[in-house]
Order: sequence, then C-alpha cells, then structure tokens
Amino acid sequence: MSAKPQRIDWHARAAGLTIRGQAFIDGRYVDAASGATFDSINPATGKLLAKVAACDQADVDRAVANARAAFGQGSWSRLAPRRRKQVMLRFADLIRKHAEELALLESLDMGKPVSDALSVDMAASANCIQWFAEAIDKMYDEVAPTGAEALALVTREPVGVVAAIVPWNFPLLMASWKLGPALAAGNSIVLKPSEKSPLTAIRVAELAIEAGIPAGVLNVLPGLGGTAGRALALHMDVDCVAFTGSTRTGKLMLEYSGQSNMKRVWLECGGKSPNIVLADCPDVDRAATAAAYAIFFNQGEMCSAGSRLVVHESLRERVLEKIAAVGRELKPGDPLDPDTRLGAIVDRPQLETVLRYIDSGRREGARVRLGGAQVRKDSGGYFVEPTVFDEVRQTMTIAREEIFGPVLATISFRDVDEAIAIANDVSYGLAAAVWTRDITTAHRVARAIRAGTVYVNCYDADDITVPFGGFKQSGNGRDKSLHAFDKYTELKTTWVDLSS
Repeated sequence: MSAKPQRIDWHARAAGLTIRGQAFIDGRYVDAASGATFDSINPATGKLLAKVAACDQADVDRAVANARAAFGQGSWSRLAPRRRKQVMLRFADLIRKHAEELALLESLDMGKPVSDALSVDMAASANCIQWFAEAIDKMYDEVAPTGAEALALVTREPVGVVAAIVPWNFPLLMASWKLGPALAAGNSIVLKPSEKSPLTAIRVAELAIEAGIPAGVLNVLPGLGGTAGRALALHMDVDCVAFTGSTRTGKLMLEYSGQSNMKRVWLECGGKSPNIVLADCPDVDRAATAAAYAIFFNQGEMCSAGSRLVVHESLRERVLEKIAAVGRELKPGDPLDPDTRLGAIVDRPQLETVLRYIDSGRREGARVRLGGAQVRKDSGGYFVEPTVFDEVRQTMTIAREEIFGPVLATISFRDVDEAIAIANDVSYGLAAAVWTRDITTAHRVARAIRAGTVYVNCYDADDITVPFGGFKQSGNGRDKSLHAFDKYTELKTTWVDLSS
C-alpha cells in the first residue's frame, strides 16, 4: 500500500522563505537607480512581505539598453532554434523544480490559495514555456508562388525588444504566456510585473539565467505602472508592448505608442463575460456548479470570469439555488491552508473597489441572494465572501462594468435572441458560454456572440494549443497557441530576381 503524500506546512515554509525585491538587469539583481522602494503587502494579513525596488525612467533606460545590446549581439536572437529550444526546456524544468517556492511566493504576494498556485499556476506556467520551446524548430518559413522568373521568400524575424507588462491576478502564468513565444522567437524582453504581485517574476529571472538564457535577454523591472510601465511604453527603443490588464490602461498603451515610435501594441484587457443557460440546458446542476466556479475561482479576479449569469427565466431559481449552495461552501480562508478554496483580494484598494460595486448593486435595486460583505476582518487581510445578485437589469453598473471580484450579476431572459442581445450589450468581448443540448443552437449562439472564446456546455476550458484574446475593448492579438508568434515576429519578404 503506497504511502500517503505528506501534507506541506506552508506556514513553516513561509517562515524560512527568502524574498528578493530587487530588479533584474543584465543577468544580476540590482537596486533601483534612485534607491526607492515600495511595500509588498501580504493580502491575507495586511503585513509587510518585502521592500521592492521602485524602478523608474533611469532603470527602464538601462534595462532597454541591455536588452537591445543582447539582441544585437545575437547570442539569443541568432542562436539556432534547436539550441534555443534546449535552453527553454531547461527553463521549464527549473520552474517545475522550484514550483513549491514559486507557488508560495505567489500566494503570499496576491492572496490566492497556495493549492491553486501550485496545481494551476505553476503547472501551466512550466507547460507554457515547454510548449513554445518545443514549437521553435517546428515553424517553417514560406516560398511565395511567384512566376519562374523570381524567388520570393517570406521569413519570420524577431521583432526586437519586447516590453511585457503583466497583471497581478495570475502573475507568473500571464508572464509565461508572453515569455514563451517572445523568447522562442528570439527576442529580448523587459518584463514589468504588477506592483501588486512582483515576487515570482523577480525570482524566475534568476532561473532563466540558470537555464542558460544569456544576460540581458530577460530583464525584470518591478515598479509602479505610472512610472516604470509608462516609461517602457513610451521608450523609443522598445519595439513591441505586450500588455495584459485593464481596458483603461490598455488605451493608454495605444496612446503611448502613437506618442513615441509607433511600437506594436498587443492588448488583453477586461471582460464582462456572459454565461448563458438556455431552457434546454442538458445538465442544470452541472451548469450551475460551473457558473459558480466561473465567478468565484481566484476570488473572481479573472478577466474571463463568468461575471454575468444570463439564465432562462424557467431555470433561474434552480440555478441560483445551486450556485448559492456552492458559494456557501467556498468560505474565504487562509491562503496557506491547503484546504482553502477562496483566498484574499489582492490589496485594500481592490477590496474597496469590490465593496463599492456591491453597494452600487444594492442602491440600483438588485437583490442580494448570497454574501455581499467583507469577512475575516480580524485577520488584517482583505476578504470578500462569494456574492450573488439577482434581478439585475442590463443598465445597472454591476451588469456593465468589470468588478474583478467574486460578484455575480444574474439576468434572466425569455428567448434565445434576447439572450444573445444581452450577451453582446457590453463594451467587452473576451469570453462567453452557452449551455444547450441542441448543437444547431449552440453553433448559432456561438457565431452570434462577439467574443474571443465561446464555451459550449462548459466554462473556462483551457489548453495551450488554442488562442486566447478578445473582441471589442477586450483587446487585440492572441496569447497561447502558434498564433502568439504573430505578436513577436515581423514578416520579411526577400525577392530574388531570376530573370537574367
């Protein structure tokens, strides 16, 4: 009989954890040029974790200069694809080797349950780096079908220096979605993690060097968005910005591109995703359970969260009862307890934002069916219980704006056309779902909804082989899959005259 896996004492691990807070430039850790720092706060306790380098223009200039020099030297950009693959595979293996340390850093830094950080975030991050590593020497260039008097070659080249600006909700995973294809294509990168959760990015930079990625190819600059992020987006020697975050900040990225060198800007922004349960839903309990996790997983801090439940009026009560039952089981708890399924909101400002939206729902006439309050106040942390609103109208604030918390808005409908109209009646278009037993209806609804991903009889299904991104103000371009290479490469045509 096999031995039972030993339960990790995450608090003991945390007590012995070394946390780095410096920037990583040209292969080594350095303080910000100004010496300035900001506080990294544990959202589960409200206590200080570390002082982190607050990088600004001088640090951006230095990191970009090193990235440009490394790109020009060709130690990575011109390395044979097979060799780049070997290095990136070692990088993926090192992420797996240090997965427990990285998961602990991520849980302490942004409040998610450590069990999710380990089983979801770290596993998917390593898989992403590995997948793009394995794709490097599978990408072929083209010969255009010209006449016999010419040879036209279409080749992909790395874009150059990439500024990757990533969010706080899945810190290492969102970074990996950008590092994987950008590194595989041969680019140099300056990674700017969110000031709310910079610790795994800082640590993983050292693992990249250990794997064999040359100094200067991957630099990490912690700092505030308004200083370090803005300086990167305006920098004249950055060729591409790959950004994941709010729609408001995404629009600034486009402005900064126009104000500087017209650098390519790729955006994955907000969402207000509809989860449509039609009258012929094949399994109502399964749909309701999926709807609960679609909004409560990761404390609702997901751009693709199913934050709008669009449910046929005949099923509304049954679905809401099941969601409420699941929500009551998902009590916010200590993120370092392996049994915790719902952790802390990332920081106090985001906690206050979520609570303001809950208050606005009440003021505008929506009915609270579950939750609606801050909990675990004695912990010093930032916790909100799962919250479900019913009787929501499409004109209400909670039905139109991204909350980024465990708050579900329920809207009922009478027929399929009304459901489609409700689904499309927002400025976002990141994800959606439809539950139906009719394959024709499923295809009809999927085609009609303006979203980058439409799930049928599931929610948040995922694989690195499929693209992820949005329509409308949810952004442009795609992360994951081979389509991600389009963001980090330039197409070059070489025309050879064979007529003479």
